[in-house]
Amino acid sequence: MIDDPHTPDLPADRQAALASAARTLSEEFDGVFSSQTIERFLLTSYADVARRMTVITWLPLLAERFARERLTALAIVEGRSDNRKPVVLFLCTHNAGRSQMAHAYFRHLAGERAISWSGGSEPSDAINPAAVAAMAEIGIDIADEFPKPWTDEVVRAADVVITMGCGDACPVFPGKRYEDWGVADPAGRDLASVRPIRDEITSRVESLLANLGVLVG
Repeated sequence: MIDDPHTPDLPADRQAALASAARTLSEEFDGVFSSQTIERFLLTSYADVARRMTVITWLPLLAERFARERLTALAIVEGRSDNRKPVVLFLCTHNAGRSQMAHAYFRHLAGERAISWSGGSEPSDAINPAAVAAMAEIGIDIADEFPKPWTDEVVRAADVVITMGCGDACPVFPGKRYEDWGVADPAGRDLASVRPIRDEITSRVESLLANLGVLVG
């Protein structure tokens, strides 16, 4: 149990925060998953985030967000969800620039009419600040986002998988619709150089939503 005082390697404050997160997720997924499954996903999500992030203050919160995404995907895969919305997964190498911008713009336009997630084959430890600044210019805040890996349940739940530069490392599952977007990597570029990348991504996202028949606005 997360709130067991003998749980190894967890400081008391983070243990308490994870216990609170487990209770929140248990309420959200009541009747869908057992508390054991929820705690397992929460702890593995925490372990992944903690392994890469240099700022530890928000680790339990980030783990909760990652676990929620994974549990939502698992519910879709296992037929425990009545979701009928299109699900799109954006993948790149570091999940720090391209896939984050695409995910944010997709979510901004689609609202509750579709689901989008993002991930990376080799997640970085922070979002690219130039990508954050470029998205802020069009009124979208991605400063609170964080790089994370793709997971099997998230890929399996997606209807469309958009890849951007992860090559052979990108997961391939039969029956999925795949699109590879040849978008330049914003890593190491300044804001002026990232703006055209942002604009290409937003144009592609708009076309994708139209193709999926998702009304925007």
